Parts: sequence; structure tokens; C-alpha cells
Amino acid sequence: MEIDRNAMLHAVDRPVFHLVGEVADSLNRECYVVGGYVRDTILNRPTSDMDFVTIGSGIEVAKAVAQRLKAEHHRAHLAVFKTYGTAQVKSQGMELEFVGARRESYHHDSRNPIVEDGTLDDDQKRRDFTINAMAISLNLSTFGKLLDPFDGIGDLERKIIRTPLDADITFSDDPLRMMRAVRFATQLEFNIYPETLEAITRNAHRIKIITRERIAEELMKIVAARHPSRGFMLLDKSGLLPLIFPELSALKGIDTSHGRAHKDNFLHTMQVLENVAAKSDNVWLRWAAIMHDIGKPATKRWDEKQGWTFHNHNFIGEKMVPRIFQRMRLPLNEHMKYVKKLVGLHMRPIALVEDEVTDSAVRRLLFDAGDDIDDLMLLCTADITSKNREKVKRFNENFLLVKQKLVDIEEKDRIRNFQPPIDGQEIMSIFNLPPSKPVGEIKDAIKDAILDGQISNNRDEAYQFMLHKAAEMGLKPTGCSPQVQE
Repeated sequence: MEIDRNAMLHAVDRPVFHLVGEVADSLNRECYVVGGYVRDTILNRPTSDMDFVTIGSGIEVAKAVAQRLKAEHHRAHLAVFKTYGTAQVKSQGMELEFVGARRESYHHDSRNPIVEDGTLDDDQKRRDFTINAMAISLNLSTFGKLLDPFDGIGDLERKIIRTPLDADITFSDDPLRMMRAVRFATQLEFNIYPETLEAITRNAHRIKIITRERIAEELMKIVAARHPSRGFMLLDKSGLLPLIFPELSALKGIDTSHGRAHKDNFLHTMQVLENVAAKSDNVWLRWAAIMHDIGKPATKRWDEKQGWTFHNHNFIGEKMVPRIFQRMRLPLNEHMKYVKKLVGLHMRPIALVEDEVTDSAVRRLLFDAGDDIDDLMLLCTADITSKNREKVKRFNENFLLVKQKLVDIEEKDRIRNFQPPIDGQEIMSIFNLPPSKPVGEIKDAIKDAILDGQISNNRDEAYQFMLHKAAEMGLKPTGCSPQVQE
């Protein structure tokens, strides 16, 4: 990677940085833009992070910056966080974060540091990685000067993640930095420096003092990256994966019996994840890819005729999803339900490929998948990872037939997300029934008749079918039923 080492002046040649520098000079404060903005600007990555370190009170500088913006007829909102010694100024779509330079020390059982005022050197030493420890001066006399004591710019060129000081101390003090190392390596497509990775492995057990919410935040950023499998492979290599996601780690390995082995389901899952990521930015579809085979370890069996089997792993996996989301502090809302649904359904299209594609089976798949049918088909296509080219070619050709059948059936029968033309309330009214089992049986029979193609998805046919089904059950209309249009 070629980096223009003289580009620092250009990086901060913006009105907001000149304004901050002028305010700092007026208060006789040293002020620097640090961290993510410096890193991402050098890498030509879009960034909204603007973090400033001042020698002395960052809050004092933030207040003065907000006043200056208002004096220049800009809207500026100031938020002060005295507990943390930080302040934020929001103006013109920008978020400016200010903090005084500080040094930190830690207790063994907490990642919350004891904070003291410090110098810029102290502040840069406390940073997690060399690429985040660079600072650019904003004071007039040194405007645009890069202060890079740990060769962060060199590490950007070498594409490595490395700690400024002793990695064991860095990760033991704040174990979340281990997750951040993996996240940055994934997002930036960098490598973790070998000694840094070894330190993560030695300190992996320390991750237990980090809240699951913070770990989930880092995982979400890994999943959203261009190549998310890179992050999970690093989590596995570092020893973090079994501690934060044991169900995924359990997919690792190959068992052999009678000379027959199954594929490594962890590596297969990583390939499925990459296949999905190449086609979709939907992070929840990516989570479905990560969890689609999560039920395999519990269902793995050796069969003398079939070899290794994983019968009903999709249903077991579907039941596991809510528990995993809850433990990992992922949202227990429609996103979880979406992942759960796709995990449970992911074998259905494959079964259609292997069997004769009947209209009834397609209708039921459309009904069960609803608006998520396209995502389900993408996941199932991504699930074809065989190295047998002929097998892959045959599956893909058959999937095209299934996809066309889905389109044809949907256009003809309007099955996706359909509700039977006669609901339970109407059935109770027509036959003068209370809420009861017969009502559910009639309603389900109407739905099944439509899905099986016995009747069309319209009220007239559904009504006649209902009367026939009710008669078989010994039920008659009360005489107050709505008239069916001729």
C-alpha cells in the first residue's frame, strides 16, 4: 500500500479543523485530531469520526468551539459528560468529540480504568493499536504535523494490527481490545501481527469480564464487513470463538467412521457466509448463514447405509436460535424471528431440488417463507459448496427450475403471505360455535385445500369447501351466514 506521508496537511485542511485550532490557540491549549479520522483519512476511507485530544480540559475547548460555531450563525448542540471528562459538539451534520489527554491504569477484574490527566505521549500510549495512536496537530504553529510515535503509518502500509506497547498488558487491561483487533483486521482486511495474535491467545480467557452487549457490538461490525468469515476465522485461531460463540465452534472438525468422513461444518459455514456476503449486505441474512447448520453437532449420527447423517438439524437449529440470540445479547425482535425462520426452512428448497417439484410443495414453501422467500433462496444457493462441479451444476440448474416455479405459482395463486378467505371468527359465526378445536380444524382444512391445489384461493370455493368439511364433522350453518356471491 502506497501512502503519501506528506498528506497530513491536506487531511485537516477543512474549516472545522481550522476553527478548532483557532479556539485552542485562543485558550492556549494544545489540540490534536486523533484516532479513527487520521487512520481512515490516510486510507481514503469515508469517516464521520472526529475525535480531539487537548492538553488540559477537553470540555473547556468543546464549550468554546460550540460558542464559536453559534457566533458564526451555525447551529451547535453541546453535550457534556463530566463523569468521563468528555464533551460532544454536534453541528452541520458533524459530531466532534473532545477529551483531555490522559493516562490510565487498571484493576485486574475490570476494564474500567483509573484515569489521570496526562500528556499527549501518555494518551497515545493508552491507545489500542498503532494505527489508532496517530495524532495531527491543529495549533497554528504546527498545523498539519503528524505525531506518530509507534509507526502507525508504517503499519497501515504493511496492513497489520499491532499494539503500541506490550500486547499482554494491552489485552489484559482491556480485553475488549482483543475483539477490536479482530474487527479492525476484518474491516480493513489487515493481518494481526503474529506477536499480537499470540497475546490474544494467551489472554483470551479475560474476555469473560467484558459484557455480552459490547461483544455483540463488535460481532455485528464483523458480520457487516465485506469478508466477514475473515473475522470468525481469526476468532477461532485466537481461541476467542469457543468462549463467545461455542455453538459455532462446535461445528469444527471431521469425524471418520468405516473410512467415511463428513465435511468440516465450520469451514463449510464460513464458505456459505462468504457466498451470502458476496450477494447481500443484509446482516441478518448473514447471521442466518452463520447459524444455518448450528444444529448439526446435536444431530450427527452414523448410519450403516447412509453414512454420516444430520437428520432434522434445521429444526434443532431453529430452536437453538432464540437461546443463542438471548445469551449473546442480540435483538430478540423480528430480526431474531427472521433468522430463526430461515434456519428452519433452509432445507426445504434443497428437498424440492432433489424431489419432483410439485405445485403443492411450492405453494407451501411460499406460504411458510412469505416475503422472505427470495432471501431463503439466496441462502440455499449459497449453501451449495461442493467441490464436485457436476453436482453444483445440477443443483443450480434445478434451483432455476424451482425459482421459476415459485414465480409461476405466486402469479397464479397469490400464495405469498395469503390469509384464507374465511377466518376463524366467521366460521364461529356461521356455525354458532365458541372458540374451539373444530373451528381450528375447519380453518386449517381450508388453508391446506388451497395449498394442495384442491380449491382456488377465493371466497366462493373456500365457502363451499367449508360447508362440505363441516358436514363431515356433523356441523350445519345456523342460517345467519353471509351470502356467497354467485
